[in-house]
Amino acid sequence: MSDSQTVSTAVAKLYDTYPFPPEPLLDEPPPGYNWRWNWLAAYNFCTGQKPQKQDIRILDAGCGTGVGTEYLVHLNPYASVVGIDLSAGALDVARERCKRSGANRVEFHHLSLYDVAQLSGEFDLINCVGVLHHLDDPIRGIQVLASKLAPGGLMHIFVYGELGRWEIQLMQKAIALIQGEKRGDYRDGVQVGRQIFASLPENNRIVKRERERWSLENQRDECFADMYVHPQEIDYNIDTLFELIDASGLEFIGFSNPGFWQLERLLGKAPELMVRAGELSDRQRYRLIELLDPEVTHYEFFLGRLPITKADWSNDDALMAAIAERNPCIDGFPSQCVFNYDYQIVHLSESELKFLQACEGKKTVAEILRHDVVQLELKQVRSLINQQLVMLTPS
Repeated sequence: MSDSQTVSTAVAKLYDTYPFPPEPLLDEPPPGYNWRWNWLAAYNFCTGQKPQKQDIRILDAGCGTGVGTEYLVHLNPYASVVGIDLSAGALDVARERCKRSGANRVEFHHLSLYDVAQLSGEFDLINCVGVLHHLDDPIRGIQVLASKLAPGGLMHIFVYGELGRWEIQLMQKAIALIQGEKRGDYRDGVQVGRQIFASLPENNRIVKRERERWSLENQRDECFADMYVHPQEIDYNIDTLFELIDASGLEFIGFSNPGFWQLERLLGKAPELMVRAGELSDRQRYRLIELLDPEVTHYEFFLGRLPITKADWSNDDALMAAIAERNPCIDGFPSQCVFNYDYQIVHLSESELKFLQACEGKKTVAEILRHDVVQLELKQVRSLINQQLVMLTPS
């Protein structure tokens, strides 16, 4: 058996033993939204405009028990969805989950990510969350996925970060040492890990990190096993992350939490340092940020296959002529206090609320401002656009 097959067999065994994620099955659509799984919101985030089509093909690569797959189906009513996973046990749960919630535009395949070429056609959106870092060869994995991404398509990826998971790495190694020859017996690994945590002093650094960050989700053995006894894990830093991204041959569009990657929040009080940091490349600046704020437990980002057209709304005439529509990922609307696509609170003025109420995908910005008598300046309209509250379609 090759190294790749050995790793794949071990990973499949883990998730057959502890299907993951362990979220409960519901007899209704899942609550809320994750905008990264909503084609309209994700495409708007990446390009600054609404996509031209919604009848797309989506691949959930490494779908596990179907938690993300279920959202992908319900959040994209015109899309067809394909889910693949290495674990037959996890796929059984995924099928049952989607059946019970009415997510009926999905098909599942028991496939390794490496074998994705067996699927027909290309995909407009590929979702790969928590998978690449569990492969023995993530570069090969991302290249295989990239080969299935359609021109103009997007790939959403989530991988682990080494700096924020340092204590997790230590515990993983400690459990493995104590398990010895029993390593690979995942139930024993969970038991050993639980006993270690119960025995360590209260002020132990690993215990404190677990309590502060992970303990709630790790009450479930499935989560504990995924975190502490996984047989294969590669954690990244900015340098190694971009080696992975460059190997894909795709365009790096951006992190899905751009606020974290703003150096101003860390060095804004030192303008002379900000000037000097302005000479750094984007990647050097990202590296500086994670060195100064080493809480990075994961990286979540979008890649794209050219051609990808990014909208520029700096021209007033182009902005006025664009069709305006509300972002589908807004919670609390039509209140003046809403949660935006990223669940951040936004306080709207009466005029901003009135403008959003008129953004139904039928009128241009000019028509809303004139015919609906909305008292907004274009800079305020641009602010709503920058906050991802409004999507535009060029005329």
